[in-house]
Amino acid sequence: MLKFFSPAFYDGEKMPSVHTCDGININPPLQISGVDSKAKSMILAVDDPDAPAGTWTHWVVFNIPPDVSYVAEGQNPPGVIGVNSWGETRYNGPCPPFGQHRYFFKLYVLDCLLDLSEGASKHEVEKAMIGHVVDRSEFIGIYGR
Repeated sequence: MLKFFSPAFYDGEKMPSVHTCDGININPPLQISGVDSKAKSMILAVDDPDAPAGTWTHWVVFNIPPDVSYVAEGQNPPGVIGVNSWGETRYNGPCPPFGQHRYFFKLYVLDCLLDLSEGASKHEVEKAMIGHVVDRSEFIGIYGR
């Protein structure tokens, strides 16, 4: 069974400010286990569906090797980094203009590698993964101002 979580905070709880624009804006540590043996790659995506302009992408990394079990705080996992909603190929943490927002950390396990280059958009990644997802998991971090 696929398990995906952060040891920095529990699902549905407030994210520590170190992982936001009010702190040093680094990604939280992530743990992964129970990846399907048929897996060829994984995708990590973080987005905010509560953003005023629509869903805001904070991080997208694809073609992550399926044997990755830990992503260290402040580090990208091995793989290819896509572009976030700031137009950058990096993690940008929560920075809501007002109110409390939900930040969805999503992990997709695929039966293939995606034929996309660094800087691909989340939309391009989502389109390319259609029909190739063998498992998925997610958790939510909360942050507000």
